[in-house]
Amino acid sequence: MIKEWNLLRVIACLSIVFLHSTSQIGLATGFPETEYYQLLRTILCYATPTFIVLSEIILANRYPDQLPEKFWTKRLKWIFAPYVSFAIIDALVSYKLNPSTIDLKQMILNNIFLGQFEGYFILIIFQFYVLHYFVTKYKISINALIPVSILLMIFHFEILNGTFAFVQENMGVLKIPFTAWFGYFTIAYVIGKHYKKVSALLYKHKWLTLVGVIISLFGVFIFFKAGYTSVGSRRIDLLPLSIAISAAVIAWGQLIKNFKIINIISNYSFGIYLIHWQIQRYFGSDIAQLFDSTFSRVIALFFISLVASMAIIKIVSMLPFGSYVIGNVKRKQSQLKTLQQKVA
Repeated sequence: MIKEWNLLRVIACLSIVFLHSTSQIGLATGFPETEYYQLLRTILCYATPTFIVLSEIILANRYPDQLPEKFWTKRLKWIFAPYVSFAIIDALVSYKLNPSTIDLKQMILNNIFLGQFEGYFILIIFQFYVLHYFVTKYKISINALIPVSILLMIFHFEILNGTFAFVQENMGVLKIPFTAWFGYFTIAYVIGKHYKKVSALLYKHKWLTLVGVIISLFGVFIFFKAGYTSVGSRRIDLLPLSIAISAAVIAWGQLIKNFKIINIISNYSFGIYLIHWQIQRYFGSDIAQLFDSTFSRVIALFFISLVASMAIIKIVSMLPFGSYVIGNVKRKQSQLKTLQQKVA
């Protein structure tokens, strides 16, 4: 895997774990009475869109013209099967924590078919696969699609920010359609398809990528101060932030050595994303009681849930059915070398 891709995946993954650590500590002990805690959490929400963006960058780079044979079979085995596994695990954990209020069967169905748990991003990624198929098969002009996709995103978010009873009652479901993420797809497609040129250009102007991050952070701050204080990925101001951070990591990541720890966390990132939330839900309150400050509680939960997730992934990966639960972490080195040669 390209080292800057690994770095971007790791940064996004760790940001997600840290974000959820702030959420669980807040639920366990109360959120600090400062708006900047919520602002930090809002900024960290860039991570899930970035995870999704990276998936399309890689897809467009590997398969710019058409999807290969067995594409869907592999994704169903190593991405959708873990999604279903954790849809069930999430429901079981919820039932264990609140047995009197949970309809276990209904929750399992809602998780699988409606994405009503933290693995919902997988449904979005699969929609991106379908979009990629149509764009490549019918040679759709991506340049024409970019403004359309962004306008559709804005329209979708305006609906979500409305006061319609139907919208408020079905907010969790309405975040799944691809139109809420369409702009991420088109921009990521361009980056991936022309990755060699784009990465070289970003490297040449690497200092400007940092300016882009600062400007996009300021944009989130302006939106936040204007009253858009919801903590979640369904914010239009996170589109420029996610793209800016991705661009900066792609640019500066080319300078960083290929550290083993980055490769390990990157390889485990999919499983970490699925597992850490359950660990935090189960042990967050107990860990919070061991520390006195919000900062120490968040840091402790972050590191404990990260290490525990990686340990569980390692153990499960040794089982015959492990890849159907935590994804394929035993990637063949020959495949990685082939991809590196392609982008080089």
